[in-house]
Amino acid sequence: MNVTIKPVTYFYTTIADHPGQGYDLLTLLAGVGINLLGFTAVPMGPHRTQLTLFPDDAEKMIDVAKKSGMCLEGPHPAILVRGDDELGALAQIHEKLFEANVNVFASSGVTDGRGSYGYIMYIRPDEYERAIQALKIK
Repeated sequence: MNVTIKPVTYFYTTIADHPGQGYDLLTLLAGVGINLLGFTAVPMGPHRTQLTLFPDDAEKMIDVAKKSGMCLEGPHPAILVRGDDELGALAQIHEKLFEANVNVFASSGVTDGRGSYGYIMYIRPDEYERAIQALKIK
């Protein structure tokens, strides 16, 4: 099984829930060269949406947010897993974390339909170093 596990950083921002708001933000980020490793959008009531952004360059993300007036919450630590999609792939990762007494308090994953997957695990800061050690991340 081919698996890549790496620490990543994420930020939250909240936007108005109107057509085009996500497009505007994603266009801004692409226009300044910010590559996103992951992205989620979750409704926060009837008129707001919270976006979670996983940039490949956290410092650049902070700089762009300051220059554009974007309100960011973060950075926060997470773990990104990418690998070959096979039965039990995530169970093996969670087993290592369980053995290290690390709780994954939220996660999100997707397969690409061609045999690979991506998976993001949210780990509390006080357990993050144990998670890094349990997964042998350098």
